[in-house]
Amino acid sequence: MRRALASTCVCGTACESMWCCHPSPPAGPHLGSGAARRLLDARRTSGRGDARCARCAATAEAVRERWNLLITGAGGSGKTTLLGALLGAAPSSERIVTIEDVGELRPAHPHVVSLESRQPNLEGAGAVGLDRLVREALRMRPDRLVLGECRGIELRELLSALNTGHDGGAGTLHANSLEDVPARLEALGVLAGWGPEAIARQTVSAIDLVLHLERRGGRRRLAASGIFALDSAGRLRVEESALPPRSRSKR
Repeated sequence: MRRALASTCVCGTACESMWCCHPSPPAGPHLGSGAARRLLDARRTSGRGDARCARCAATAEAVRERWNLLITGAGGSGKTTLLGALLGAAPSSERIVTIEDVGELRPAHPHVVSLESRQPNLEGAGAVGLDRLVREALRMRPDRLVLGECRGIELRELLSALNTGHDGGAGTLHANSLEDVPARLEALGVLAGWGPEAIARQTVSAIDLVLHLERRGGRRRLAASGIFALDSAGRLRVEESALPPRSRSKR
């Protein structure tokens, strides 16, 4: 109850519900809810024969090969759904630690530890942010570190972890197109105290593959894939590439 009183908006996980009370919605309290989506199974889907599922097979193979993935797209494009499905392709012997504001990933995997951020209490104390959870997760000896959504300084912690031997990690990022991804990362890098060149070097070293999703006419699809690189000025750019773009050993 103290958590509810500390904030005008409280999220629930079991049925994907959210409660907002005054003053956030001026007209009065608002309750939104929805049934959890049925999770996709990357292992089952990749066995089908069409071109779309051939790409699914390639991305699932990237997970098994412990590539570090960044899934991008606009809101509602299916980033979380795809990431949760791909994590199901990880070997069952591995420990996956997921870090989210609200637990939505729910991968079909037998060894998942889910960490969620916490809002401050009525006195303004007790908050636990995503950046702190990433640091704490490293003490849990994860085989895979997964950040549900990169929205702030937690990006710095994720990239630092992926650059220090924690392969097989992943995260999602809001971006309207594949070309917009570098600018979005630079903006988050500023929040973390990194300049454009620093975020570029860290990202190129940490992320092996970018998957960009889009939603058109009510259908979600993998619109493009790419790899990060540096331009002549040392700034971040993304090169569109077919799946699989390259061997991870060449990173």
